[in-house]
Amino acid sequence: WGSVGAGGGGVPGSSVCGAPLVSEHFSQSPQKLSFYSWYGSARLFRFRVPPDTVLLRWLLQVSRGSGPACASVEITVYFRYGAPPVINPLGTSFPANSSVQSPFFIKMLDSNASLNISHPAAGDWFVAAHLPTASQKIEVKGFVPTCAYVFQPDMLVVRTVEVSILEPDIPLPQTLLSHPSYLKIFIPEYTQELQLELQGCVANGSLGCPVRLTVGAATLPRNFQKVFMCVSPTGACRLLLPSPPWDRWLQVTAKSLAGPRVLVAFQVVAALTACRPWNLNFQHLPQSSLNESCNASTGLLPPRPADHGDHGLGGSSRRHGGPCCLTSYPVIREDLDVVSVRFWPVDRVWVQVRPTTPSVMRLYMDTGMDSGGSLTVSLRANKTGITNSTLVAVCVNAASPFLGFRTSLNCTTAFFQGSPLTLSAASHKADLIIPYPETDNWYLSLQLVCPESPEECEQASVLVETTLTLVPCLNDCGPYGQCVLLRRHSYLYAGCSCKAGWRGWSCTDNSTAQTVAQQRVAALLLTLSNLMFLAPIAVSVHRSLLVEASVYAYTMFFSTFYHACDQPGEAVLCILGYDTLQYCDFLGSGVSIWVTILCMARLKAAQKHVLFLLGTLIFAMSLQLDRRGAWNMMGPCLFAFVVMVTMWVYRCGHRRHCYPTSWQRWAFYLLPGISMAALGIAIYTSMMTSDNYYYTHSLWHVLLAGSAACLLPPREEHTKPWACSQKLTCHYQICKNHREDLYTVT
Repeated sequence: WGSVGAGGGGVPGSSVCGAPLVSEHFSQSPQKLSFYSWYGSARLFRFRVPPDTVLLRWLLQVSRGSGPACASVEITVYFRYGAPPVINPLGTSFPANSSVQSPFFIKMLDSNASLNISHPAAGDWFVAAHLPTASQKIEVKGFVPTCAYVFQPDMLVVRTVEVSILEPDIPLPQTLLSHPSYLKIFIPEYTQELQLELQGCVANGSLGCPVRLTVGAATLPRNFQKVFMCVSPTGACRLLLPSPPWDRWLQVTAKSLAGPRVLVAFQVVAALTACRPWNLNFQHLPQSSLNESCNASTGLLPPRPADHGDHGLGGSSRRHGGPCCLTSYPVIREDLDVVSVRFWPVDRVWVQVRPTTPSVMRLYMDTGMDSGGSLTVSLRANKTGITNSTLVAVCVNAASPFLGFRTSLNCTTAFFQGSPLTLSAASHKADLIIPYPETDNWYLSLQLVCPESPEECEQASVLVETTLTLVPCLNDCGPYGQCVLLRRHSYLYAGCSCKAGWRGWSCTDNSTAQTVAQQRVAALLLTLSNLMFLAPIAVSVHRSLLVEASVYAYTMFFSTFYHACDQPGEAVLCILGYDTLQYCDFLGSGVSIWVTILCMARLKAAQKHVLFLLGTLIFAMSLQLDRRGAWNMMGPCLFAFVVMVTMWVYRCGHRRHCYPTSWQRWAFYLLPGISMAALGIAIYTSMMTSDNYYYTHSLWHVLLAGSAACLLPPREEHTKPWACSQKLTCHYQICKNHREDLYTVT
């Protein structure tokens, strides 16, 4: 569409001599992009466009590293006005009754790009970017080379400093030559219609009106700007806008379609049609008094705001649209938590819906911090009030309510497409979910209609129960998801991280989900596979390696219960906090490898136990720094391997033959243990994916425990490990270690 374009070049307007335009530049700190797996993978930026902006230019810059793993990738960038963009790169389904618009996005390689938006709406604009969809492979951090892609958007705005104020019912003369003319009119609250008209249009002294009028500001992903031109030189040139956005300035741009030296003169006239609201007080009113009050002539327009008093927007300049055009229900806003709000009518539970005027509830969501959740609307009608020929029409709109139920049910206002709902005798309930609602005042409009027999609606009324909430995540992401609160500077928004193959905005897409039986099998595999550590525990106890047996028992215990807690859905058991169990599992795995390798080195007892303790402390520190770093575990293990090799080489040189000396030891213990360890490392580092994790990681448990059982050194045959040399009369024994040659190996 015409107001958006991509490309480079200078800033239009900055080179026009004498044009009343100024440029401003806004920037934010860059962010490292990630491959997309859920909404938290996208990097969000929030900008604020100032009022009276005529051109918005996004300058998109991408830089990447220089390593061998850095290749050109496609980057997707989304844009949206008023709220974070609702994106769906994975093509998953949204929850039922969701109102979702297709996002506006561009794709770019790792290079610079730009995007122009003419006459953008003032307020919050959001930019989100991510790399292509993430692969299913689970990569060990620090083991596989990665590439950093850094994204930074800059915002360049061109705004006008001379704007003509268009007052209602007062003609505003305008003259166009080469530059457009910028106007704006303030739309007060309870405005039912806005009519713009061009009068006395003359081009170079002759009749004709080569003028294009653009009303409203551009928004994304959908643009509701109104553009009209006068075709007939003598006919009326009018634009009628029902339900324009309330309590804000409306931009109007006039541009000449004639040649650059053709002078065009005309007048712009704006007429506002006022809507008389019937505002219910806090006390309950009899149902019969509602129509009487609305039909009386005592209904008053709301007072004009003090800050708008100089713009000629008083009641005298507005056309009254009849006795009553809506019934306004006051609403209480209750802030419960971060991005968690509840709305309900004052002093009442039910909203009375009648056929004469719409019942309107305003939801105050213009704080700037309410767009990071999901707006949920739940309606339930009284069954006794709805007949087969009656229908409750409902519209949910932003900026202004929908009031034209008598002519249409499409919920379309001047600059917004609302979400329609219906309540009937066949369906007494209706629900609506709006992910990431725009920052604005939202309106719920309800009216009773009778499409087949309008006379039946004259005296009818229906009570509708409303449940209006703003939640971070719908249903807290369900049993197979986790609601995660995300942050960009001071802005907070929420997203769902799904598990067990469930996907979607609220983890409701079960197209790739695991069944309950599959979840239980996965949980049993990951937990029961740790019982393989009973083998090294038994071998250690038999060979009097009690410290090693304790480490293996610790690893088996915490690995079992960590994986029991790590499961999604129903097969979950957490005896401690998840973070505690994960830390203990990682610590036990690393220390198990450490003590196994040092035990194979056959050091003296004092040296071995000192290294055991130091290694455990080093593992505890490194895992606290970075729990998933590959070198935090591989570094100490490589040091232990160097110690073992050094001791073996020393014994080979000292004894003049290979160490260990027995070929049976090599054939039946060392080679199988080394093979299992190598296969386990290969599986752990390069073969695990999200789909086969339950099987490959269980196999990793088996191989790790099996290799430890095979690699543990044998017990000395000629010397008892803990012989008792003296027996005291008090029945205590003094134990002495008689081992002299600690390097004897069979």
